[in-house]
Amino acid sequence: MTLPHQTTLSLRELRLPAMAVAFEKQLKNPVFAEHSFEARTGYLADAELEARKNSKQQRLRRQAKLKINACLEDIDYSTPRGLNRDVVNSLSTNEYIHQKQNIIITGATGTGKTWIACAFGDAAIRKAYSVLSIRLSRLFEQFQIAQGDGTLHRYRNKLAKIDLLIIDDWALAPVTVIGRHELLELIDERMQSGSLIITSQLPVDKWHDYLGEVTIADAILDRVVQRAHRIELHGESMRKTDLSLPSNQEVK
Repeated sequence: MTLPHQTTLSLRELRLPAMAVAFEKQLKNPVFAEHSFEARTGYLADAELEARKNSKQQRLRRQAKLKINACLEDIDYSTPRGLNRDVVNSLSTNEYIHQKQNIIITGATGTGKTWIACAFGDAAIRKAYSVLSIRLSRLFEQFQIAQGDGTLHRYRNKLAKIDLLIIDDWALAPVTVIGRHELLELIDERMQSGSLIITSQLPVDKWHDYLGEVTIADAILDRVVQRAHRIELHGESMRKTDLSLPSNQEVK
């Protein structure tokens, strides 16, 4: 067995597959013979680092369950929908996640709420933040299931580890007693653990009535709204105008 082959096997055994591939490429390309040892080693390290970043990003995307493939760079500001370029650019830095702040996106159906939320999720993933997108109705179902099978504490902990939680279709599902209580627990926890993005057709000033129980509603709104950047979308449904999003992507 030749030394280069043994080196390749050793790199793979050390779980450095990208470095092993890069090493083999160097052996086959005579140009690298002109580079210093330090430079060639640097190329190998860069290859492994880049591969690990890509692998992590792919894993984060799978875990995020984003409904739409969207990115902030694709926003069309020529259509008047209530989107402020400066606000979006500021939020695109993900500083709001670092500060554990929230984003509330409201507007009628079809104005692009879910699309924008997914675009912010994409921006967070690209900076290695963990993201999870879930409809409020599904979240209520998960709370119910977890309570029934005794895994509620585990499910709470799972959500607490997410840097950015996107709750889609807020206020469309009827509020249950369990759902209302667990929403408060979730939101209270997220004041310390991470950020929220909430999309809703219902204006924020109607949320209190939606949540129902006065004390819990006050507590939830105080924790969510007071720490939130608000985006209010308007205009004709993008399902009709098809002005800003690719035709194969759903808008909400």
